[in-house]
Amino acid sequence: MIDKQELGRLGEEFALHLLVSKGFKILATNWRFRKDEVDIIAKDDSFLVIVEVKTRSTNYFGEPYTAVNKKKQGFLIRAANAYIEKNNIDLECRFDIVSVVFAENKHQIEHIEDAFYPL
Repeated sequence: MIDKQELGRLGEEFALHLLVSKGFKILATNWRFRKDEVDIIAKDDSFLVIVEVKTRSTNYFGEPYTAVNKKKQGFLIRAANAYIEKNNIDLECRFDIVSVVFAENKHQIEHIEDAFYPL
């Protein structure tokens, strides 16, 4: 049985491969601002893309992306603002979620673009 930390790492690895295969340029992984962390920061065309990766061993309790609640969205928005300011980024920002489910040596991966909007 794989532990939760290893499962998350594998999910992020699969997400990175997916995004690169779609032509995204990866700018940072596991970027931290205070207590907040962004799993993947990438560039897609003229967008700065903030990506949250959610990985589960089953979707029995729902799809992984449903765990990105308003509170988590607020953390991601705050970290994105810090990254933009620190790196003097002048691109429109988009928030995506990559949802990964591992089950019986297989995986399902779903990339949700524009998963939520900052208020």
